[in-house]
Amino acid sequence: MGSDLGFPYRAGRKMGISRDSRHKHRATGGRRKIHQKKRQKELGRQPAMTKIGAKRVHPVRCLGGNLKFRALRLETGNFVWQSEASTRKTRILDVVYNASNNELVRTKTLVKNSIIVIDATPFKQWYAQHYGVEIGKKKKSDKTEEVAETKKSGHVKAKLASRQTDRVLDPHLEEQFSAGRLFACISSRPGQSGRCDGYILEGKELEFYKKKMEKKKKA
Repeated sequence: MGSDLGFPYRAGRKMGISRDSRHKHRATGGRRKIHQKKRQKELGRQPAMTKIGAKRVHPVRCLGGNLKFRALRLETGNFVWQSEASTRKTRILDVVYNASNNELVRTKTLVKNSIIVIDATPFKQWYAQHYGVEIGKKKKSDKTEEVAETKKSGHVKAKLASRQTDRVLDPHLEEQFSAGRLFACISSRPGQSGRCDGYILEGKELEFYKKKMEKKKKA
């Protein structure tokens, strides 16, 4: 069977992303005999390479009629402050570190386990409401200040006072609140679920990634 391109067309020779192993060599280096054609269940697709921008998500029909949601652009996500058991929707500002590939940092690509910067405002507002204390205020004396006194019932005052006894704020987090930005890690898969959710970095994990980022800046 001929073709318009001037060379014979052969069925099954189309290029594509395939996840089968028939085309690979044996462990000894020998070539395998191809005994069957490609199967649709073995296909692979182009990576989503999700960027920061106005939300753009495409549904992709998969095996069994299931759907994946391919996020091409995302600008917000749900992030959890684990030590305070608080989750808020907030803006994604930047990608600052990726353990697997620096190109993903340069191109600001959102993938699972990327270290990103998020807006701290929703968490500051929650903290002020929950504890009655404003954090991240740029003052010479102290960065923690009580919220301007408003009319509160005795029950609410007692509740806020009881919460003060257990209140502990990590100094590293307090610095970030002053800047209005928090380091977070993506725990969802934007190219599969169409969402960019994660958690705020704290404690030893935050120290580890700060060292990594400082080391990368010096290099």
